Amino acid sequence: MERLFRSLWGPFTALGLGIAALACAADQALKLWLLFVFKLAERGVVAVGPFVELVLTWNTGISYGWFQQETPLGQWLLLAFKALAVGLLWVWMARAGSRSSALALGLIIGGAFGNAIDRLAYGAVADFVLFHIETATWRFNWYVFNLADVAIVAGVAVLLYESLLGGTPQKRPDPTDTAEPR
Repeated sequence: MERLFRSLWGPFTALGLGIAALACAADQALKLWLLFVFKLAERGVVAVGPFVELVLTWNTGISYGWFQQETPLGQWLLLAFKALAVGLLWVWMARAGSRSSALALGLIIGGAFGNAIDRLAYGAVADFVLFHIETATWRFNWYVFNLADVAIVAGVAVLLYESLLGGTPQKRPDPTDTAEPR
């Protein structure tokens, strides 16, 4: 039992879980407000700025609408895959050696939980932000996304930054050290 606890709890696990809870709560609060108070489904497309619109879409697949699943079995398989991924991320978080890693993994876990709650409650994930660029002859639409997706992408970005650029710097040689190298 102690071995299991050690594999699931590390020095920064509480931080990561706190971030996960905040990310999930913020995602769900915004979705509930947009669905039931703002009534986005009834309003249709709502312009927020020149490049951003709110528009409700229901994603029955995974990221970017891949692997659309309409059947209950397909939905449960996606949830099982997500549960496995979250479990592995939690183990990684328990072994995290820095606050930034724990923060990043917490964002990813919180986003995954936020989208999983949608899948359980509605059978699909509520997406609502559409980023687009438009000219007189051309239009680019990004995929419609939600706050949970933003948390996941931000977490991945922090992990990429940390793995590529954020490593521990090597100790510089002391210029006053006159000892001969071995």
